[in-house]
Amino acid sequence: MKYAYAWLGLLLLLVGQPALAQKIVFSGQVTEAANGQPVPFASIYVKGTTLGTTADDEGRYQLTLNQPVDSLTASAVGFRPKSRKVSRTLEKQTVNFPLPSAAQQLGEVVIRSTENPAYAILRKVQQHKKQNDKGRLDAFEFDSYNRIEVSLSDITDRLARRKVIRDMASVASSVGEMERNASGKPTVPLFASEVISRYYVRHRPNREREEIKHSKLHGVTPRDGTLLSQVLGSSFQDYDFYPNWQVVMGKDFISPIADGWRITYDYDLEDTVQIGANKCYQLKVFPRRAQDLAFTGRIWITTDSYALRRVDLEVDPKANINFVDQIRVYQDLTPSSAGPWLPQRTRVVVGMKPTKNQTGLLVRFNTINSGFQAGQPRELPFYDQPFASAPNALKTPAGFWEQNRPDTLTAQEARTLTVLDSVGKLPSVRTFLEVADLVVNGYEELGPRGRFELGPILSTYTWNNVEGHRLRLGFRSTPELSPDWLLKGYAAYGTRDGEFKYGLSVDRILNRPNWTVFSAKYSHDIDLVALLDNDLALESPLFEAAARFGNVKPGLPLWRDLTAVTAQSDLFHNFTQKLTLRHQRFDPLYNFAYYTTANHEPGAPTAQNFNLSEVILESRYAPGEVLIQNQNRRYAVGTMKWPVFTLKYTLGLPGVLGSDFKYQKFNFSMEQSVQLGQLGRTEYILEAGYIPSTVPYPVLKNHLGNESPIYTSSAYNLMRYSEFVSDRYASLHAEHYFEGLFINAVPLLKKLDWRLLASGNVLYGGVSQANRDATPAFEPDGTPRPTFRSLTPSTPYVELGYGVENIFKFIRVDFLHRLTYRDLPNVKTFGVKVCAQFKL
Repeated sequence: MKYAYAWLGLLLLLVGQPALAQKIVFSGQVTEAANGQPVPFASIYVKGTTLGTTADDEGRYQLTLNQPVDSLTASAVGFRPKSRKVSRTLEKQTVNFPLPSAAQQLGEVVIRSTENPAYAILRKVQQHKKQNDKGRLDAFEFDSYNRIEVSLSDITDRLARRKVIRDMASVASSVGEMERNASGKPTVPLFASEVISRYYVRHRPNREREEIKHSKLHGVTPRDGTLLSQVLGSSFQDYDFYPNWQVVMGKDFISPIADGWRITYDYDLEDTVQIGANKCYQLKVFPRRAQDLAFTGRIWITTDSYALRRVDLEVDPKANINFVDQIRVYQDLTPSSAGPWLPQRTRVVVGMKPTKNQTGLLVRFNTINSGFQAGQPRELPFYDQPFASAPNALKTPAGFWEQNRPDTLTAQEARTLTVLDSVGKLPSVRTFLEVADLVVNGYEELGPRGRFELGPILSTYTWNNVEGHRLRLGFRSTPELSPDWLLKGYAAYGTRDGEFKYGLSVDRILNRPNWTVFSAKYSHDIDLVALLDNDLALESPLFEAAARFGNVKPGLPLWRDLTAVTAQSDLFHNFTQKLTLRHQRFDPLYNFAYYTTANHEPGAPTAQNFNLSEVILESRYAPGEVLIQNQNRRYAVGTMKWPVFTLKYTLGLPGVLGSDFKYQKFNFSMEQSVQLGQLGRTEYILEAGYIPSTVPYPVLKNHLGNESPIYTSSAYNLMRYSEFVSDRYASLHAEHYFEGLFINAVPLLKKLDWRLLASGNVLYGGVSQANRDATPAFEPDGTPRPTFRSLTPSTPYVELGYGVENIFKFIRVDFLHRLTYRDLPNVKTFGVKVCAQFKL
């Protein structure tokens, strides 16, 4: 009998196999019946089942079924559902849905002088917010698929005539009809990516980790896709509306369910609808002021648990955000096994344009999450490396993506990927990429195998009154030479001083998970006392170039021979320890001397050159900082939501390699970017230092002045170079960005999209009498030497500023007032400084 059952089972399997293997593919577009305009994110489904899909932002869809059906139904907010009969036998069918408006379904409207019923629902949302927020979970993890598509839209006639665009458009046309945007104009696909990963989150303490398992880049892609794959993963596509702010394109948008929802938004209760197994309130949300960084659209709240079930939100085009003319976010959420809701599907559409009449960029993000597990936290060391990419992540076998995508590509999306795979091979596109890479990174690939790069190009030529015309040639190695070594070097020559300058450094990566790196470098070059050990200044290339260009003598130029070896490693998550052994030899190019004995009386022996041998121990703790790695470099991305602490200790070793001084230095800094919602954002740097030793003033803390016209947030912008020196000090640099807080309320000004800002710098400091006397103020013949001033302990240096940014989208102008030490010679008590910045 068991053999009979076996044969019967085999027979049923063979008979049923054709039916199981039969696939019917439906595709088409959902439009408005009245005018033919696309209906974005409409639902297409089979009534009475869970089978269905969601249209894209152009109303297009594709649905693959493994069984025949009699009809399909399409529905969308604001429209009446429509069903269409379909064939049970045709394998490919085009079914379009012109949806009629639901306006005629509105019945009698009765207005009563009672509270808006939506407000009661929002209060319930606040009461249940904690139990529904995924932040309540100790840990959760899921599989994630993320697809990003980038295309050019509204291409101008001038751009369309360029060879690279003509070549790309030709390839797109050869595959099929080109995709069109909402205005009916054709778009040219530029780039696409697909990433499959496993995403892990742990709370208390907060940790995240994403393991990139598979990745593919299509079209116009850079040479090294490793770094880009990390940025395009789910870590940077986490749209969460339960916190008060949702960061979109680097901007803090107020969530529709934020704690202070009534200040920013108004709501209409439109309907009660069924979404899957959930009965939901459908609420229309819109900002009270169109220029605010807020959303408009609809949200769906479950009637039983008051959880966020779905959002369909967009940003008003009037919002004060640069170069962006469209942002739309669609998200479906599902409850986890522990209760809080997790994002199941997220679609984001971003349209960017420099100006209204220029070519735009259309970006689509599509994220699908599955395989949710909650309440299973991993050990903390598991999260120490936030990103882990499989060694062969970019190498996938043929047919892999067709079998492993959690959704089915529409016919248009499939054509787009086919086009991009051909576009990336075009010679004109490769040339364009090389030029773009040069502009962004400043380096040009050398040779066909790309083992070295020349640059940075912007440093090739400068001029100043000490060196004259300075010509510089630099290079760095690429991962093609070695993924574990990074070589950098340069050579420069000055036409006025007739001297060669040069430098060479090497980094060896010993361990990637903890980023253990050994470094060594040597340089022989001209530097400025005003810039010594001011690391924050070197983070602004424009300011550093301005300080070294033109008349550099106020910055006190000197020759500097530097030899250093450094070892660094992450001892634990976001805590980096660095040890440096450094030797420096200084030969000032201005009238400088210091006493070589404890006798600081006039006539005591002096010297001009000096040597320093140092041990530097630096600890940096950056909780919440996101780090990404390519093969031989690491970068911090995102804003500093939590304070970043740095503690630095320096010990001078007398007699070691001819070192002239024994000293100690202590330095502490804390910096952060603080979100304040509608009030804007505050960024600050708090710093303190102490040098309990007697040394010449170039070894003390030279507070960073700024005599250039370029504004920099890390400098005292109305202080002269090396004007004040301290051996004990405390300082605060603060800037507040109001975004559109005040200007948006003024009708005549809000159209300019300007943004107000305020800044303030406060510095307390002083110098011991021994350090005041360490350098003679006069030559033996009575000629004054360049010297320094110290701050009075009871009187801080204070400067305050206010300004406007976003002038012509990228200009910032600051108006600055010096409030103390105003009666000193050659100082400016008021100044105007400008800078260029690219901000959305």
